[in-house]
Amino acid sequence: MSRIGKKPVELPSGVTASVSGQTVEVKGPKGSRSFTATDDVSITVEDNLVRIDPRGKSKRARQQWGMSRTQVANLVKGVTEGFKKELEIQGVGYRAQMQGTTLKLNLGLSHDVDFVAPEGVTVTAPKQTEIVVEGIDQQLVGQVAANIRAWRAPEPYKGKGIRYKDEYIFRKEGKKK
Repeated sequence: MSRIGKKPVELPSGVTASVSGQTVEVKGPKGSRSFTATDDVSITVEDNLVRIDPRGKSKRARQQWGMSRTQVANLVKGVTEGFKKELEIQGVGYRAQMQGTTLKLNLGLSHDVDFVAPEGVTVTAPKQTEIVVEGIDQQLVGQVAANIRAWRAPEPYKGKGIRYKDEYIFRKEGKKK
C-alpha cells in the first residue's frame, strides 16, 4: 500500500481542479497546469480533495499511484506558491546581470553568455553573484537552473563556478611538493 498515494491532495481556497478522462487540470492564482495520468490509476475530485486510487493490484498500478498523487500535489503547489531555485556564483570576476529579459553571465570565458529564459519561467539577478529562477512548473524551473549551472559548474579545487544555494562542493587538496 502506497503511503504517499493513499493521502488525498487538498485544494486550498482559490484553487479548482477538474478531471476529464485521465487529465487533471488545476487552476489557481498563479495560472493553470494540467497532468495526464496513465490508465493504471483513477482520479476523482470530491469537495476540496483530489483522490487517486490504483486500478488493480499490479506492480505498475502501485508505482503509478504514488507518482500520480505527487504530480497532482506539485500542480497544486505550483499554481498557489510556485517553485523557486536559487543559484550563487563564486569566482573572481564572475557575475550575472539582467538586460531586459536576458541574463548576461560573465564567467571567465572569451565571451559573455546570454541566456534567454523560456516562457513560463522568470529569471532574476538581485545581486551580481545571485540568480533566482521562478515559475509554476517544477520540472521547467529545475531544468532552467541546471542549464544555467552547466555553463560553469563548480570545480573541486577552488570552488569557483555556479552552484545551487544549498549545494555542498567536496573540496580536494591541491598538489604537494
